[in-house]
Amino acid sequence: MDFRDEDKIKATLLYHLRRKRVIGGVHTPFDTLRRGFPSHLGKDIKKIAEQLIRQEYLITKPTNQGLHVSLNKDKIKEIEELIKKILGHEF
Repeated sequence: MDFRDEDKIKATLLYHLRRKRVIGGVHTPFDTLRRGFPSHLGKDIKKIAEQLIRQEYLITKPTNQGLHVSLNKDKIKEIEELIKKILGHEF
């Protein structure tokens, strides 16, 4: 997979979280979003994740260990449609 396309990175990030059911009250550390991507894309992944937070696809939860994120359960249908449109994965 070519990870240079910003939309593919965005959809892949959302797909990983959706597949692992990181939705609503279940959250994961913000820093772990980079896993599974090439190391040279670290800054791009962070920038794209921050865009997803602004678009309200990801919700944040501050903790003692740092910032945690999860998928916004109110936008789960939009997220699944975006994933299906860009990556072709269905749920």
